[in-house]
Amino acid sequence: MKKIEHIGIAVKNLKTSNALFSKLFGEPAYKIEAVESEGVNTSFFKVGTNKIELLEATTADSPISKFIEKKGEGIHHIAFEVDDIEAEVRRLTLEGFIVLNEKPKKGADNKLVVFLHPKTTNGVLIELCQEIILKE
Repeated sequence: MKKIEHIGIAVKNLKTSNALFSKLFGEPAYKIEAVESEGVNTSFFKVGTNKIELLEATTADSPISKFIEKKGEGIHHIAFEVDDIEAEVRRLTLEGFIVLNEKPKKGADNKLVVFLHPKTTNGVLIELCQEIILKE
């Protein structure tokens, strides 16, 4: 793993939360994006070299909706950047981690993503992300 790529925060209302975090960081979100496959709208803020992702559920059965219902708004996951997501999934599986989606899927901010089950990571949902390289 190379670095923390971003910290994901589950929010009830993206518009309200964007206004709040814009005040907090002194800058607006640099990207707002829907990820229909996950049932979320997202926004991203840069804080120095770090990123914060806000996640708002768009469907009642989305993972974010279920998370907020169970735990309320707050930190949802920590994402780590990797060079080769498939190799990292193989390595972590051999180490005994439970992978929630063994095949990487397209996530927000031009990333391929895989999640590790929190019961194997001390209660923290871990996301692995790899930049999608666009072929010309």
